[in-house]
Amino acid sequence: MATPHVLLVDDSCVDRLVATRVLKSCNIRVTVVESPKQALKFLDMEHDVQLILTDYSMPGMTGYDLLIEVKKSPKLSHLPVVIICTENIPERIKKCLDGGAKDYIIKPIKVSNVPELLSYI
Repeated sequence: MATPHVLLVDDSCVDRLVATRVLKSCNIRVTVVESPKQALKFLDMEHDVQLILTDYSMPGMTGYDLLIEVKKSPKLSHLPVVIICTENIPERIKKCLDGGAKDYIIKPIKVSNVPELLSYI
């Protein structure tokens, strides 16, 4: 199987670093962007991304907003989206899953999360 390609969307430098290290240590190719708008721009050009891993809380546009944009796009709707967040808020988790997210993971992402992430690809 080809190396999985994950698009990581997070406005926090530290969180991006942690998630990138974890994913790369599991032989996953990672493309990092800092905002949902950058993610949509990237997805408009790039077509081999297999999973979107996005932070929920970001200025301007949340990870949930990105999820909704992806799910309503005929070109992108097939992509699995996983939300990552520091807060464990049941209503938010339900909203994201109801909106089409495959999962909602509490940060920081750990190596033990990776097999589940790969199962969505």
